[in-house]
Amino acid sequence: MSGQSKYDEHTELVEKMAAVLGVDLTEEAMAGNWTPEDMQATVSRCLGCTDPAHCKGWLEDQQEDAAHAPGYCRNKDLLEAMRTRLVSA
Repeated sequence: MSGQSKYDEHTELVEKMAAVLGVDLTEEAMAGNWTPEDMQATVSRCLGCTDPAHCKGWLEDQQEDAAHAPGYCRNKDLLEAMRTRLVSA
């Protein structure tokens, strides 16, 4: 892996997936709704993905905010719940 650790790669995927869904993890952390432990658990789930290249491709294809994460995303339920909470607020 060219200079980027697998953990860093999946951290980036989590951050991009959240952003595509309209969830700003930095804002969530500042509001006290997202902790470093939450991020670690989310990245750990992402690390279990068997095809991160497919996820990267899906993320690159997104032109606007996506309504849903792809079905194979191990953090789909979590990120969509965050999105729903933010939209409802």
